[in-house]
Amino acid sequence: MSIATLLFLLLLVLLVIASVGAFIFLVSPGLTEWRLRKNGFTGPTPSFPLGNILDMCKKEKMNREPSQGPLQPSHDIHSLVFPYFARWCKSYGKVFIYWLGTEPFLYVAEPEYIKNLSSVVAAKNWGKPTVFKRDRKPMFGDGLIMVEGDNWVRHRHITTPAFSTSKLNAMISSMVESTSNMLGEWSAITSAGAREVDIERDIIRNASEIIAKASFGINNDEGKAVFEKLKAMQAALFTSNRLVGVPFSKYLHAKETLKTRRLGEEIDGLLFSIIESRNNERPSNAPQHDLLGLLIAGNQNSSRLTSRELVDECKTFFFGGHETTALALTWTLFLLALNPRWQTILREEITEAMGGGDINSNTLTKLTKMTWVMNEALRLYSPAPNVQRQVREDIRVGDNAVIPKGTNIWIDVVGMHHDRALWGDDVNEFRPERFQDSPYGGCKHRMGFLPFGFGGRVCVGRNLSMMEYKIVLSLVLQRFSLSLSPNYNHSPSIMLSLRPSNGMPLILEPL
Repeated sequence: MSIATLLFLLLLVLLVIASVGAFIFLVSPGLTEWRLRKNGFTGPTPSFPLGNILDMCKKEKMNREPSQGPLQPSHDIHSLVFPYFARWCKSYGKVFIYWLGTEPFLYVAEPEYIKNLSSVVAAKNWGKPTVFKRDRKPMFGDGLIMVEGDNWVRHRHITTPAFSTSKLNAMISSMVESTSNMLGEWSAITSAGAREVDIERDIIRNASEIIAKASFGINNDEGKAVFEKLKAMQAALFTSNRLVGVPFSKYLHAKETLKTRRLGEEIDGLLFSIIESRNNERPSNAPQHDLLGLLIAGNQNSSRLTSRELVDECKTFFFGGHETTALALTWTLFLLALNPRWQTILREEITEAMGGGDINSNTLTKLTKMTWVMNEALRLYSPAPNVQRQVREDIRVGDNAVIPKGTNIWIDVVGMHHDRALWGDDVNEFRPERFQDSPYGGCKHRMGFLPFGFGGRVCVGRNLSMMEYKIVLSLVLQRFSLSLSPNYNHSPSIMLSLRPSNGMPLILEPL
């Protein structure tokens, strides 16, 4: 074969690659955007290949400084954590198109629109944006929050029984034990004369120990190893995803990309060995009391999960099971530190519910006012600040609008939870009593309050999260009163979840 022929074939291959790339990164997204605009959707003008990312980064940088001093934090956080969305909403309304690189997203912060979407799309037909599935595969794999279609139905069917009331009640003693150990450390600190504790760090560590022992039956060393690697992966993903949606951006962050891949493989290895050990050490008919054991025990029929899928579910529940609950508790303790009256109200309710006994399932059901506080904390500082979807078929919303197959959808939970039109003039005030007469807190639209997602894909572990939340908060309030440290700097930020960017230092006073 001559050199000319080789050059011609090489050129042909490059042309094919370029054509495929052009279709994937330009033509296909462009067609989706054209169809969306044809249906009346507008939004900020993108620029290839970054889309609207430069504008998002610029606005984020301009708004990073907290608006008030450390002792007077404002709960009006939407313009702080999502400044670009807050600005674009003023120009384009609560439903518009924006671009992450070459990926068009339909932004939605309108509850009625979400209701219409969920009424015409079955749970299994919702997908996750492909760009996020690729970028976050080392952390979640094909676990429940990422899988879709009939596979989602299969995963959900196998995992749901593990979260039944009887199964969760068996985890209470383990949760109490781990939390009591943490509070013992706090008592030692205060006994030594110190008062300030960064409760975020300890609450997250405690939640990881709880999920490791109560849900996976693994020892502290193994749980700590998984937790530390997941935390490192989260930081690396957040860094490398700053150019999410931009073609070949992973090569611009090659170090972080390789790090997340390596961490993912190491976590997989740990979990594979834990699962194999569990399979070997217990007979198939032995009673199972933790999440992993229940998943394995329920994984015996023809629709069983593969070992790879079990590992991905373990990663999903390990991360989701400790991160969201820990942050909900962290923000709750922050809000209670600012509102000592509600500390007193909850202590009185805890004392009455327990009646001098220990925490049990009956105790938890009596903590009604604590449920109000939890909902208000999830409203003001939702650990899951957004919901992402991708439609798998053309869907009609209303009389005329059609959302094309493959469209990415970004639902702004923070935006809706802080929408004055939905909640009234006290939207940015801590008022748990708003949930006294309604599980939706008096919101003018029931889809305006989404602490655990919506529709058929609502969080499967929400009851586990609520149980852990009430146990930990009850034990903390029985031992300490809380106030905000003067060293606290109010700057909520997004790193997959909504978290305090400078920790959560509180002043603890033993009771």
